[in-house]
Amino acid sequence: MESVSVDEGETVPDAPRLRASYALEAEGAWIAQARHFAAEFLGRARTRDGLPVPERVVEITQLVVSELVTNARKYAPGPVGLDLRVFGDAVEVVVRDGNPEAPRPRDADPGRVGQHGLEIVMAVAEALDVRQEAEGKSITARIGLSA
Repeated sequence: MESVSVDEGETVPDAPRLRASYALEAEGAWIAQARHFAAEFLGRARTRDGLPVPERVVEITQLVVSELVTNARKYAPGPVGLDLRVFGDAVEVVVRDGNPEAPRPRDADPGRVGQHGLEIVMAVAEALDVRQEAEGKSITARIGLSA
């Protein structure tokens, strides 16, 4: 996982206060690295910006990052991009991948083992947005800082 950029939000209305972007290109422990970067990002938001980020929000963000990165790794070709942004009273997790097909939640099945990632993200995020892009899609999950 390679760090692409970390910066403070611009003084433009609706710009994120803090953001970090990572390119997940190489083989390896993507999920663990992505979870670690999410925790570091929110730690910086606490210490540098003085944002009140409860530990529960860190845990939920790491869970969302894990699920979205796992799905991208499993179902999409090529590199995966991870963006973390703080907007107002929420953190957004954005995962970009090379598969243009939108993920679909599966019907409830208590006997199914695994493949619950999207359902989990939908249950813990305030909002979920999927957009097609020129070379795939982006999935944005919004998590309230007061979760």
